Amino acid sequence: MTAHTPASAPAPEPAPTRADRIGDAALDLLVERGMRGLTHRAVDERAGLPQGSTSNHARTRQALLETAVRRQAERESRVLAPDELPPPGASPELLADALALALHRYLTDHRSLLVSRYELALEATRRPELRGFFDRAGAAFHGPVIAMMRGAGSPSPERHALSLIAWCEGLMFSCAVGSFHAAPPSREELRTGFDELLRGMLPGPPR
Repeated sequence: MTAHTPASAPAPEPAPTRADRIGDAALDLLVERGMRGLTHRAVDERAGLPQGSTSNHARTRQALLETAVRRQAERESRVLAPDELPPPGASPELLADALALALHRYLTDHRSLLVSRYELALEATRRPELRGFFDRAGAAFHGPVIAMMRGAGSPSPERHALSLIAWCEGLMFSCAVGSFHAAPPSREELRTGFDELLRGMLPGPPR
C-alpha cells in the first residue's frame, strides 16, 4: 500500500462529546420518525441525557436543526474522507479508485446517514434561516472536489466538479431511498462509473 492508497475504512471516531451525542440522537430520530419526531425531549431520551440537556445546548428548534446539520457534516466528512483523495495530478484510474471506495462505504455502511441528510435538505427548503447554514456545511465538500479536478487537468474544474457531485448525489438518492435501494452497486461498478465520467472530463495522455 502506497502513501496515497486510501484505507479501507475511516479512522476511528473520537469519543463523542455531549454536543455530539445530541447531534447523533437528532439524526437517529430524523431517520426513524422524520422531522415531526425531532423534539428536544425526544433527543434527551434518545441520547440518554437528563431532561433539559438538549434545550440547554440548543434552545430553539433552529439551533437544534443547526446542531443536527453540523453533526451530519462531521460524520459525512469521516465517511467520504476528502483527505483520502490522491494528490494533484493523479491519474483518472487513481481518482476513480478513491471515489469508488468512499461512495461504496457510504452506500453500504452508512445508508441511514443519507436518510437524515435528505430530511435536513428538505427542511432547509422550507426554512430560509436553515438554508444558508445547510449550504455552508455542504460547501466544505465542494472545495476538495474542485481542487481535485483542477489538479487532474480539467479545463473547467468547477463545472466538472458540479457534474461529478450531481452524479454522486443522484446515485446516493436512488440507492438509499429510490428505485435501486435494494441493490446498491458494487465497488467495482462504482469504479467503472467514475472512470467513465472522469475520462470524459479530463484530457487523455499525449499520443
